[in-house]
Parts: sequence; structure tokens; C-alpha cells
Amino acid sequence: MPEKLDIVTIDGPSGVGKSTVSRGLANRLGFVYLDTGAMYRAVAYGLQQAAVDLENEAEVKRFLDGMKVELLPPGRPDDDVRVFLDGEEIGGLIRTPEMGMLASRVSALPVVRKKLTILQQAMGRNGKIVAEGRDTGTVVFPQAAWKFYLDAAPEERARRRIDQLKARGEQVDEVEILAQIIKRDRDDSERTIAPLKAADDAVRIDSSRLSASEVIEQMLEVIGR
Repeated sequence: MPEKLDIVTIDGPSGVGKSTVSRGLANRLGFVYLDTGAMYRAVAYGLQQAAVDLENEAEVKRFLDGMKVELLPPGRPDDDVRVFLDGEEIGGLIRTPEMGMLASRVSALPVVRKKLTILQQAMGRNGKIVAEGRDTGTVVFPQAAWKFYLDAAPEERARRRIDQLKARGEQVDEVEILAQIIKRDRDDSERTIAPLKAADDAVRIDSSRLSASEVIEQMLEVIGR
């Protein structure tokens, strides 16, 4: 049996609190936080800005071969990781519902999936990371020592997203937010390449009625065993 890697994976749909939980868990463990979703958003943003035809695999591959995605630690523990594409910081530009939808579409492209999986595996080569995403436990790090699948009801995830956007002073269409979440769940689960699903050996946690701190404590209890 292959040796287990000193890695924690946290998979699940959008809006379940993966980022907050992953950051907090990484801080508690002294691990590095790897936000794979931010990488897909960065690629989606870059492809959009370059007006690349997503149906043209050769054109997409040419863009991927020339790009450089970097993740750097946030300035404050509770902030998102800093995301750079070809030296430009784009974190504030990619964390929107619209970019999330585009990232879901882009992540279904085999050439994108292959490129970013290789990059993520290289980042985790030395272990001691908490990797967050949708296929970190099934595809990227199947030999991770600890795997979790975080879930919550779509209505609860929509409420959290709406509160987050309102806190930023943004106008929101609550019906549209819920519709986007349901559509993205369907798209991510039904795609042929690395569909969203729990790894067979993942511990499932429903965060609908749990705070981020409570989820982290449950995970630490599992890891401590």
C-alpha cells in the first residue's frame, strides 16, 4: 500500500466554508494552506482577459504554457490567500459569483485540469499542507492521510454568500445567487473530468448548523486519532 502523505484535503461544493475552515485548520496545524479553487479562478480570469476561445484546445494550451500562477500567504490570518497571475495580483477580481461560474466551466477542460493538477501536486510534494477544492482528495492527493468532504444545504450556502456580498456593500439578487449555486453544483458533479464527489475514505461533515470553529474542532479530533 502506498505511503500516506502528510496532507489534509477538504473538498466540497461552493459556499460551505471550505476557505475559512481550511485557513483555520492550517493555522492550528502549522501547515500551509493550498487554495486550489483560487488557481482555477485565476486561470479563468486570465483566459477571459486574453479572449481565449475555450473551445480551441490548442489556444487554451498555449495560454497555459505561458502563464504563471502564484499563491502567497495573506497579510492577515483571516484574509484569503494572495493570488497572482503573471505577476499581477488579482485576488480581488476573481472572488465573484460570475468568476466562480466561469471557473467551473474552465475546470472541466482536460488540458486545464491536467496543468493545474501537476502544479498542485508539486506544491504538496513536501507535505504539511491543507488543500481545499473539489477533487483534492480524489484526484490531486489520493494518498492524503486525512480527507474531509464539507457540505451544507444550498439555501444555507446561498444565505452565507448573500451576507458576504452585502457586507462588501454589493447589490445582490438573492434568487439568482441560489440559482447559481444549484447550477454550479450540477455542473461540477456531472462533468466527466474529476467530478465533484467525496472520496471513499473521506469524513463527511455537514456545516449547515455548525460554525467554522466547530467544524475545525471536529476535524482536529479526527486528525488527532
